[in-house]
Amino acid sequence: MNRLALSVSRGVGRVTEAALGPHQSAVIRIGFSVTWLLFLLREFPHRQELYGPDGPWSRHLAQQLISDNGAFTALMWFGGQFWFETLYALAVLASLLLALGWRTRTMSVLFMVGVLSLQNRSVFVGDGGDNVLHLMSLYLVFTRCGQVWSLDARRAARVREASARGERAPDRAGPVLWSVLGLFLAAVTAAGRLEGEWFVPALLWTVWLGQALWWVAGRRARPAQPRMLLDVVANIVHNGALLVIMAEACLIYATAGWYKIQGSRWQDGTAVYYPLHLDYFSPWPALAGLLSASGTLVMIVTYGTVLVQVAFPFTLFNRRVKNVLLVAMMTEHAVIAVVLGLPFFSLAMIAADAVFLPTSFLRRLGCWASRARARLPWRGGRAPVEDPRTPEDTEPAPVGFSA
Repeated sequence: MNRLALSVSRGVGRVTEAALGPHQSAVIRIGFSVTWLLFLLREFPHRQELYGPDGPWSRHLAQQLISDNGAFTALMWFGGQFWFETLYALAVLASLLLALGWRTRTMSVLFMVGVLSLQNRSVFVGDGGDNVLHLMSLYLVFTRCGQVWSLDARRAARVREASARGERAPDRAGPVLWSVLGLFLAAVTAAGRLEGEWFVPALLWTVWLGQALWWVAGRRARPAQPRMLLDVVANIVHNGALLVIMAEACLIYATAGWYKIQGSRWQDGTAVYYPLHLDYFSPWPALAGLLSASGTLVMIVTYGTVLVQVAFPFTLFNRRVKNVLLVAMMTEHAVIAVVLGLPFFSLAMIAADAVFLPTSFLRRLGCWASRARARLPWRGGRAPVEDPRTPEDTEPAPVGFSA
């Protein structure tokens, strides 16, 4: 009984005292924001046909659908070309700033607003990758995804250095950003534009008020209990959201694998052959023909795809097998991006897979990136590189984060 109580106490302490998986959350933040950013930039010449007011899916049809399903989209708040162009530009800017890690809490909310607004405006132009991005944009709001590899982390380090010297580093950008967004949110709410399902409007107001509470608690040096309590709540929410992201990725692969098993083409080992000969999925016909020329290769890829997808959720408790299948799945998505011409679907799935990458590998990856950046000619010298082995490596890692 004492051992059980001790284990429970350690588990509760681990979940509440720290935001787990800082490198994994940073990778998925960068992965999904870059995926959406690249998609918006590539489709910039076609934005009117996809999401604009003059597209095939008209504003009237979009309003009818949204009134039925209660979906959230800021494009319905105002009409006209100016509002559409402004929101599209803000979606691009929010994606870029989230990838850089500037004000990640605020940018994650704006990133979610951009994703939901554009995708819910025209629901028939997306694919599986858009569905993954749709869900993950919601989950990212609840994560503390700017702890490492972000401008927020660099600013926090400078604040700690200033505090150690007895100096105070005032934050001017944060209150200004909070005030401007709060005034706009209040105006939209007062005008009755913030309609639809209750969840997204409630989330916007909750995050905005939470930011104010966090700022007030940070300004008060004594007592420290309010800030500690907020930190515990933020850690619990972050860890829960990270668990949901992991469960979502497992659910995607499990359902895809089990549905494939029921298909006759997957059962006889020929399913991969057919998309390789569809014009829509053949950006490189010669390459597709080369891959489909071998019946043995087609059968191996077909059965291997089903095996990897069905088996992956059951391998999370064995780090070696998990890492092998993780490499296989990422390689598979990279091949899909090139051979079938689905780059953004593949990038979204690779970003979702990244939540299971080993922490030791991500630390080494960060060190390699630091060394590469230090060698750039305009850096003017070598920057110090962090040792990939830290005291945290000796602690037991949660499932999916082990090396």
